Amino acid sequence: MAANNCSENNPYFEEYFIRMNGKLFLLSLLFISACSQGPYRATNKVYKQQAKKFANLLRQYPLKDSVETASFVGTTNFSMRRPNFVIIHHTAQNSCEQTLKTFTLPRTQVSAHYVICKDGTVHHMLNDYLRAHHAGVSRWGNATDINSNSIGIELDNNGFEPFDERQINSLNLLLERLKKSFNIPAANFIGHGDIAPTRKNDPNWRFPWQTLSTKGFGLWWNDTTNVQVPAGFDPLTAIRIVGYDVKDTAAAILGFKRHFMMDTTRGMTPEAMKVLYQLHKKYL
Repeated sequence: MAANNCSENNPYFEEYFIRMNGKLFLLSLLFISACSQGPYRATNKVYKQQAKKFANLLRQYPLKDSVETASFVGTTNFSMRRPNFVIIHHTAQNSCEQTLKTFTLPRTQVSAHYVICKDGTVHHMLNDYLRAHHAGVSRWGNATDINSNSIGIELDNNGFEPFDERQINSLNLLLERLKKSFNIPAANFIGHGDIAPTRKNDPNWRFPWQTLSTKGFGLWWNDTTNVQVPAGFDPLTAIRIVGYDVKDTAAAILGFKRHFMMDTTRGMTPEAMKVLYQLHKKYL
């Protein structure tokens, strides 16, 4: 993955000390370095300032509980919240620079953890442990606050074009690292159009989900030549088992067909029924 390198003298970790029950603890909060030159130097500084505010909240919490209690007893068993999903998007914009600008304007209120340009350059925009604003109102299975438990990856693509091979190569390297770092299940690599099928269609139908599935990023179906769909098979129940919100039936079916069949037509077909019947059993 391409990345901007800064001077080795610049800190990558900000360190804070917390006093709890008479003992001093060290809190290290990982930041994306704000030392890069160019048009995003100012917004990198804002990023670092906001991250420090979160660190200060953690520093104050043991001394200022949200609920009045008789005493504070700090547990020894805790960890940082970890992402459990990866949501892949296309930017629906015309260039990487346009997207980077969008994600660095406070008024837009949208962001992602990573942006991958057509040439394969990867821009890391937010610490993996922090919450990006990329999913919006969405649902996958029983998960309804997707922003709080996911990594958002934006691919520079206007929504009407194929994905560049260099871009997909960088994506594969990034997904490999994320899967290993956070132990993300294969089934939890999904698209924005999967979690919000009434609003979104990204990444567009040209995205190579099948290829990614061979590397463990998403599930896929096997050959359906000899598949016999049993009488009484309910496709909506099966789509819900896969993870789709079936409140809007037509949108759920379209989302399923776009992802798993590269098909943007509405309604179930005999072949779609075979694919769904075989696929849903992998999610049981």
